[in-house]
Amino acid sequence: MVYQEKPWLKIYDSRISEHVNIEHETLYDFLQGAVSRYTDKPAFTFYGKVWSYNDTKEITDKLSTALYRDGFKKGDTLSIMLPNSPHYLFTLFAAFRLGGIAVQVNPMYVEREIEHVLTDSGSEYIVVLDALYSRIKKVQSNTSLKKVVVVGFGGSQIDLAEGDLYFDDFLAEDIDNPVVEINPLEDVAMLQYTGGTTGLAKGVMLTHNNLLANFNQVCDFAYKTCENRPESFKMITVLPFFHVYGLSSVALCGIREGANQIILPRFDVKEVMETVKREKPFQMSAVPTMFFALNSQPGLEECGFDQLYYISCGGAPLPVEQVKIFEKRTGAKLLDGYGLSEAAPTVIFNPPFVPRKYGSIGIPVQSTIARIVRETDDGYIDAPVGEEGELIIKGPQVMKGYWNCPEDTAAALKDGWLFTGDMAKMDEDGYFYILDRKKDMIIASGYNVYPSEIEDVLYQLEAIEEALVIGVPDPYRGETVKAYVKLKAGHSLSEENIKLFAKENLAPYKAPKEVEILPELPKSTVGKLLRRTLRDQERTKLKV
Repeated sequence: MVYQEKPWLKIYDSRISEHVNIEHETLYDFLQGAVSRYTDKPAFTFYGKVWSYNDTKEITDKLSTALYRDGFKKGDTLSIMLPNSPHYLFTLFAAFRLGGIAVQVNPMYVEREIEHVLTDSGSEYIVVLDALYSRIKKVQSNTSLKKVVVVGFGGSQIDLAEGDLYFDDFLAEDIDNPVVEINPLEDVAMLQYTGGTTGLAKGVMLTHNNLLANFNQVCDFAYKTCENRPESFKMITVLPFFHVYGLSSVALCGIREGANQIILPRFDVKEVMETVKREKPFQMSAVPTMFFALNSQPGLEECGFDQLYYISCGGAPLPVEQVKIFEKRTGAKLLDGYGLSEAAPTVIFNPPFVPRKYGSIGIPVQSTIARIVRETDDGYIDAPVGEEGELIIKGPQVMKGYWNCPEDTAAALKDGWLFTGDMAKMDEDGYFYILDRKKDMIIASGYNVYPSEIEDVLYQLEAIEEALVIGVPDPYRGETVKAYVKLKAGHSLSEENIKLFAKENLAPYKAPKEVEILPELPKSTVGKLLRRTLRDQERTKLKV
């Protein structure tokens, strides 16, 4: 059996087409379509305040008008550095309306990381939370930023530098209708920054069509076979928008389906439990660590998770035992999936209409081909069913490439196939299983962490001669970051000081939680540092 047979199609529900239907040409067209269908229905609820679909379009249009009059034009980049909030989505669609490129900036980034993303993307505009404003001002002189728009949720306002404005003050009073020609297949809508082998984050270029295809694929899989969906329903939106999983597979799906999204700016386990109990949502998505936290809480059984139609998980491997604990305690069904930033992000997952196989990430979504391949002297061949190989993907959701990184693009995209770097297998029914990562990437609490970036920071310490970073198993985070270092002769440095330095120069989820100083780091015969040796040593410790 080879990939052309697409064995997963035989278990598609009859209501699911092999090919996804993309109804709208651009992402702003999509918003207009949702508004015309759902009008005054609630779109977002954020700590007691409600915005309708009509409200969403009005604010989006006033923001895009203000940007347009300020000189923002097609192809310009606008960074967003906000927690989950309706303002995030207003800003996103305002950029889309003008043919601009939205740049996702993780609110946890420190100044060094922020400066790289702003500089690399060439952003001249940013919409930022007031609590993060000082970080932007510290790096602004080293970037192209010329306009900072600030969002505040509290009653008081901070003092802003001349030229900077609060969100409501920046909005135009009326609305222009600029004519912008957008090619949905070619024009980039969003840059999703992800790590790279160089240690610097690189921007994944996602077109209008990439995003439109993917959230339509996810929605069809998740909702098309639902027979008893209420006309109006609620969903909990707690996955961060700054990651494409939370944005595309949750927030944009919610807009397509006409949901009232109960938006939570961060994950707090008790708040999520209380929200489920109070709001009785129809759907919720989360990353594994969120379910680990829920599993550890008393009273989980009384929250009503069993009343949700669909609970999904992604962003990192989901241990089967944690699934079983959650399902036993709640009576709910928890379904896993797989994706990556380079595919906007979802390519494979477990929809409600197929029998679930524990440990499987599911089946490919519509218009998507997945293959398990092995490299030979004559090129790539398909691995036999049930045997390991590299997972490669082809579909309309696959990125255009990496922003200003042609070599990285060529390495990842070959003849239209996205090489994921993940080792996997496919069974005879077309279900896929992730076995290991070919890349050195660490996934900690659902976030991608790249060892080379952390090593580059550690090497800034004069006392460090050699550094290697790996992911080690962690019962809560899935993996946690551990650094091994060798000090230069005649130098001294404590493990605590190394951790403190890393914490000051890296986002919290990237900073090593463990540091071990060794007299020598493992090397090959040609002097290459061997990361795998350290990983094997850690696995051996766990078995003892």
